Order: sequence, then structure tokens, then C-alpha cells
Amino acid sequence: MEFIKQPMEIETRSMEIIAPYLSQLKLDEKAVKVYSRIIHAAGDVEYAPIIRIGEGAIEKAIEALRGGSDIYTDVEMVRTGINKRKLASFGGEVHCLIADAEVAKQAKAEGITRSMAAMRRFGKKLDGSIVAIGNAPTALFEVLRLVREEGVRPACIVGIPVGFVGAADSKKELAENGIVPYITVAGTKGGSPIAAAAINAMMYLINNDRG
Repeated sequence: MEFIKQPMEIETRSMEIIAPYLSQLKLDEKAVKVYSRIIHAAGDVEYAPIIRIGEGAIEKAIEALRGGSDIYTDVEMVRTGINKRKLASFGGEVHCLIADAEVAKQAKAEGITRSMAAMRRFGKKLDGSIVAIGNAPTALFEVLRLVREEGVRPACIVGIPVGFVGAADSKKELAENGIVPYITVAGTKGGSPIAAAAINAMMYLINNDRG
């Protein structure tokens, strides 16, 4: 059986297959790149009509990345999926505290999830940064609380938690927050690979060298 073996050729062909599903959405070139990588990561063209990108979100995220912004994540799977070498070339790092012992103690003491405690621990470090949430709706709810109540101002929130409890509601709140630019997916779909894909797409818009 003949099949494509070269990674970039596989990606190019994938994007060609995805393109018709985006043609009716009236997206600009940058949005097409982000949508395409999200759909590619999911292997699911049904993502096309449910991706939501707030006004100026891609531009704000790219500006932050170019300036060496760090990325703060809810789980290790998101951190693992982000191209850290590419991010480092801009001067940024990825942070995740889900396995931190002090965060675990705080979560137990306060009766909250570890991902919520991690976001509280990050606190003002989130200012000017990019937040990438791919698993825990509670983490997204907490970041939005920090934005609303404590004046924390990330450059962009990529909030794409997955699941049937809280995920759709947290993403709806993100899309309606009116303060911080965002990238999300409506409904229950999402996950760590999807959040990481959105981040990588924006880094590749700056520099498409995959080294």
C-alpha cells in the first residue's frame, strides 16, 4: 500500500483536505491557519463551525509571543504539546503547577481542584502572558474570576477544556468575558492537544521553521 511518508507533505495534504470546510467562514489568513491546525489536531472537520476567536486575539497573542511572553497551562499534557523549542526562540517558557506539592496542599485545604489552585498560585504572573487551558473547566473559571475580581490581564486566553461537566459553560463565559482576548471551542469538545495546537499555530505564524 502506498502512503505519504514525509511529515511536511502529510501536513500539506491535510491542510488541503481541511480547506474546503473553512471556505465559507470568511476568515482572514491568520484565522485560517489557527482553525486549520485545531482541526488537524482533532482529526475532526466538525470543529470548523464551533471554533471561536475573539476580536484581535491572534494579533494580541502573537505580539505577546514575539515579546517573550511565558505560557501558563492547567495540565502537563498541554505543556508537553507546545513546541517549547520554538517558544524559547522567542524568549518564553511554559509553566504548569498541577504536580506541585504546595499546590496540592492548597487545593486540599481550600476544597478546590489542583488546577484552580495552580491558577491562583500563578496570580499576577498571568499579566501579559498567554493562558492555555485544555483540560480543566475549573481552571478556566478561576482564570476568569482572576480577570473579573483581581484585575489580572493575560494577553490572550486559549481556553479549550473538554468534557461534560462545566466545559461548555466555562467556554461560554470566556467568549462573553468582554475583557481578555480569547480562543475557544463551543460545546463539550476540546482537550489538551487542541489547546496546544492553537498555541503552536500562532507561533508558526511568526516563524514556520519547525526546528
